[in-house]
Amino acid sequence: MNTNEKDWNMNLLDIVHRLPVPAPWSEGDKILWNDADFSARMLGEHLSQAHDAASRRFTIVDRQVEWIHQGMLGNRSISVLDLGCGPGLYTSRLARRGCRCTGIDFSPASIAYASEQAIQEKLNCRYIEGDLRATVFGKNFDLVMFIFGELNVFRPQDARLILGKAYEALNAGGLLVLEPHTFEAVRNLGNPPSLWYGVSTGLFSEAPHLCLEENFWDEATCTATTRYFILEAQTGSVTRYAATVQAYSNDQYRDLLLEIGFRKVGFHSSLEGQESPGMRHLQAITAMK
Repeated sequence: MNTNEKDWNMNLLDIVHRLPVPAPWSEGDKILWNDADFSARMLGEHLSQAHDAASRRFTIVDRQVEWIHQGMLGNRSISVLDLGCGPGLYTSRLARRGCRCTGIDFSPASIAYASEQAIQEKLNCRYIEGDLRATVFGKNFDLVMFIFGELNVFRPQDARLILGKAYEALNAGGLLVLEPHTFEAVRNLGNPPSLWYGVSTGLFSEAPHLCLEENFWDEATCTATTRYFILEAQTGSVTRYAATVQAYSNDQYRDLLLEIGFRKVGFHSSLEGQESPGMRHLQAITAMK
């Protein structure tokens, strides 16, 4: 996914004169996932066992991998492609169960961590740093995973492109496992009131800064946009970031997959095969080629 452009020349007046309501994706595609410093800080959030914000805690990942491998794959050792794999939490566990895994992610720190873990444990995993829209997925996969709401952060045309590439990457009879946001969850992302807070260090900067956050729901496009202004305390510089999330109804998810060519589209409460408290903003969708 493309990075946002950093607005290094912004100042407080730019905040005062900002657009009251930004158009979806008009101020950036996504936060700086492939910026080296941001990526390194985000890796710490992925590996944290204090929350499930960036990645889930390992106990939850273990349960989900159990459901995917045993409940859906019948404990078969298969070829797996994980789109937006992060630090390889799912691929490493599937590889320990005998699967042959490939992971693709835009974050250099996550890919470096996943690759190092695979080398240390001699896991059958290959990792690629790249934009899902442009990266070649390869062929002959039995399972393609695209989880933790990542589908929704792409513009609709890009989401369809990625799902089309996933379809082409699968063997006949192969399985797609999605974990997108529910429609209501995306709507809720756009509803919280504006807020600001100050921290000595954080995800957006290692230096002391203020973060101003605004959230918007666009009924016409069914998108939620979050805009951040980061004010560096020591320099007074201002940087803007923004992220937009697309909402889909279940009928829209089904129609999209069927149009691409998938069949046997099924909906599940969670990646654990049953309702999972704390994960009600996401759902699992399976489809076959």
